[in-house]
Amino acid sequence: MSEEFNNVTIIKKANIYFDGGVVSRTVVFPDGSRKTLGVMQAGEYKFDTAEPEIMEIISGELEVLLPGESAWRPVKGGEQFEVPGRTSFSLKIKQVTDYCCSFVR
Repeated sequence: MSEEFNNVTIIKKANIYFDGGVVSRTVVFPDGSRKTLGVMQAGEYKFDTAEPEIMEIISGELEVLLPGESAWRPVKGGEQFEVPGRTSFSLKIKQVTDYCCSFVR
């Protein structure tokens, strides 16, 4: 996991979901690719995806239920998981979680 990004554009407007339970900012790279950097408060959330995503968990602890799976998978800081595009996935955030979401083209 990279600790910093260079030569990027950051969109000032925050992405706010679930009444502020999840907040992120979009980072745009010179090649047009995007990532979001955000924080999730403890709680349960369901997300819909348009594109495939890679979720890097920087710190925190959660469980994820991925499409097609019946068991929740534990994930903690330093780990990541992938989500297919045009699906939904659910998260149970156990403690405040800092993350980086990469949108895969």
